[in-house]
Amino acid sequence: MKKNILLLMLCCCFCINVNLKAQSFNDYFINRTLRLDYIFSGTANQQAVSVEALSQLSSWAGRRHHLSELPVDGNGQITINDVKSGTCIYKTSFSTLFQEWLDTDEARNTARGFENTFLVPYPKQPVEISVSFRDKKGNYNTMLKHVVNPGDILIKKLEDTHTTPYTYLQKSGSPEDCIDVAILAEGYTKEEMELFLKDAKIACESLFAHEPFRSMKDRFNIVAVESPSKDSGVSAPKNGIWKNTAFSSHFDSFYSDRYLTSSNLTDIHNSLAGIPYEHIIILANTEQYGGGGIYNSFTLTTAHHEHFRPVVVHEFGHSFAGLADEYYYDKDLFNGIYPFDVEPWEQNITTRVNFPAKWKDMVEKGTAKLVEGGGYSSKNIYRGAEDCRMKTNTCACFCPVCQRAIKRMIDFYTLP
Repeated sequence: MKKNILLLMLCCCFCINVNLKAQSFNDYFINRTLRLDYIFSGTANQQAVSVEALSQLSSWAGRRHHLSELPVDGNGQITINDVKSGTCIYKTSFSTLFQEWLDTDEARNTARGFENTFLVPYPKQPVEISVSFRDKKGNYNTMLKHVVNPGDILIKKLEDTHTTPYTYLQKSGSPEDCIDVAILAEGYTKEEMELFLKDAKIACESLFAHEPFRSMKDRFNIVAVESPSKDSGVSAPKNGIWKNTAFSSHFDSFYSDRYLTSSNLTDIHNSLAGIPYEHIIILANTEQYGGGGIYNSFTLTTAHHEHFRPVVVHEFGHSFAGLADEYYYDKDLFNGIYPFDVEPWEQNITTRVNFPAKWKDMVEKGTAKLVEGGGYSSKNIYRGAEDCRMKTNTCACFCPVCQRAIKRMIDFYTLP
């Protein structure tokens, strides 16, 4: 009997080792990037995803561990399965401007299309890629499946050398070992690049003035990319101002004065060809107040408003760590974004549907609270502190709940 038990244990260990080996980066991928350009389109009632283009970049700057895991669920997910074995070999999650737009009045009656670009490691063998959206009940629905053959001659090989000038503001190590953040210029002419570099340094300093970024600074590379615009400044449709800029960003997104976004994801990523990057911060050359941050897409914020420093950090909290807004309105202007009977995927707000999965342990230890109001609603949604960088521009730091969420994200990207 003891021999049988020992044999069974050895078999189990062998299977575990085989499974661990199956998730090795080098077994399934090469040191290149597969860039996926999609069009997300439709209305509030019906959506579709279509492939716009596939490209190959000269190296892979993303994670090489936790390949089939997700740090947070996101509003959407991309899953890559090896065709031959059916094994899941990579996952990533995201949010998009398109999914935010689906909550607007316009989306009820009008169909629109949005560019979206995602970076995944380049496979050695054919893979099946699935794109899924999260619905209001928290379920993920597959919108598209397509097979990618890495030898496909129509996968465009982008330039191996950069075409946009860049300067490293923080270089802690190789792209393989660090989180690579690119800061892009928007609305800066070629003659204004000295000003952009100054602004990019302020953004970098602001980020690392906050915990846990400050104590984990050595896990980041920050590069400033001098993407030139023909016009100085950015578009403000409400004021009748339209500018010819690198990424065609504008205020008044979804008719919200302060919401500054760009729908030109292809142009954004084209400007980064040849530069190792995972996350994107875009600085807009304007004094007007505003910004936006979309998880695993980009941060976009104004560089010359008095609140530039806190806003760029707040928006990066969205785009890097997937944190939710913790402010709210007495009259819920965004009714329905967070249904009260579903636990949000963002780690810093809760409806208490599954509070143990959030920061209940921190409340029990006395390091965090449960404060009503967050996610744009004054009732039924809770945050972890009275104030936080994700709530106001006047708060000097991220709350303990957000700090833990950010730290976990940094560890996910940088630790095996």
